[in-house]
Amino acid sequence: MERFTFKQNADYFYLKVNLEFDAGNEVSFDILTFKRLLLIALDSLHGQVGSSIPVDVLKFDPVPLEAVIRIPESGLVKVWSALTLYGSHQEVKCAFRVTQVSPHLIALAANSRQWKLDGLQQEVNLSS
Repeated sequence: MERFTFKQNADYFYLKVNLEFDAGNEVSFDILTFKRLLLIALDSLHGQVGSSIPVDVLKFDPVPLEAVIRIPESGLVKVWSALTLYGSHQEVKCAFRVTQVSPHLIALAANSRQWKLDGLQQEVNLSS
């Protein structure tokens, strides 16, 4: 029997991004300000070519400054590098943290690093 493998390229990538500021600096953003900051980061590293990459903010949570963004596959490296190297906003130190990346949006629905398995932990403790 012959085996076939189909390689499928993703049109878009989805990133879960956190924005952290230096300790003691409480900053609140709305979704438009957050997107503008993404575009500033792209423009500062890649110029007009970078800022022309379409970035869609699909979900935004203002309390932890966390967002899910969608970018074309062709712009993944540029966006990720711009976010990684962006270091200050209005003379306040900040950092973008890319916590999850996937070509499938559903993959960002859960984060295995934050799972709480209390029942499993209790079973392990009982059997020891």
